Amino acid sequence: MNERARVTEIARDQYLISVYVPGFNLRFNHFLIKDEEPLLFHTGMKQMFPLVRDGVASVIDPARIRWISFSHYEADECGALNEWLHVAPQATALCGLVGALVSVNDMAIRPARVIAHDEVLTIGRSRVRFRQTPHVPHNWEAGLLFEEGSRTLFCSDLFTHEGDTEPMIESDIVERAKQSLIDGQKGPFANAYPYTPLTEPLLHGLAQLEPRQLALMHGSVFVGDGGRALRELAATMRDVLGKGAV
Repeated sequence: MNERARVTEIARDQYLISVYVPGFNLRFNHFLIKDEEPLLFHTGMKQMFPLVRDGVASVIDPARIRWISFSHYEADECGALNEWLHVAPQATALCGLVGALVSVNDMAIRPARVIAHDEVLTIGRSRVRFRQTPHVPHNWEAGLLFEEGSRTLFCSDLFTHEGDTEPMIESDIVERAKQSLIDGQKGPFANAYPYTPLTEPLLHGLAQLEPRQLALMHGSVFVGDGGRALRELAATMRDVLGKGAV
């Protein structure tokens, strides 16, 4: 694991805090929105907490974090939630109703603030919209955030690709994701992405937001026509994962 997190400003007052783990050949990305009520998307795993905290500290005092959000209940998404809640006394987890009821409110030291589908939370200049995306990328409680000003979609494990990747790219991200989907059909992490009748409609719904930036959990942040990329990803997932799906 890297000794320090890589910190990159990806848009005005939006920061990528990235840790490369050679054992997985993956970058683990965490995103900070610096605003009146700072928001962290992805807590990181407990073992990564010191690295991510120090990355945040290079931008703001970690104790200022007000909102902590993530897509679904998984170690890299919210494993260090309680560590962050201890460091930031005013911080509150932000998630959908299912996530709060089935996981977060049981394990967290403070209850979550439930955000409804398509509800917009104003945290200063930034406005974040919550989209429920069950089983996209994984898990019943999954949801994503969209920052309306910068048109950044914080899209969790969608578009995952391997390697010690560059912070940002403008080239084709779907081909990278396709290769990871194909490779991911083998080995211990096979079947990581469910394919259901909801998958394609949900991805097309996200595309209608017309994001200009896709902030991934694993890989490079994509800058460009995010709507087109999401529609192409929907077709790719159908081709790779959808055969035989009921």
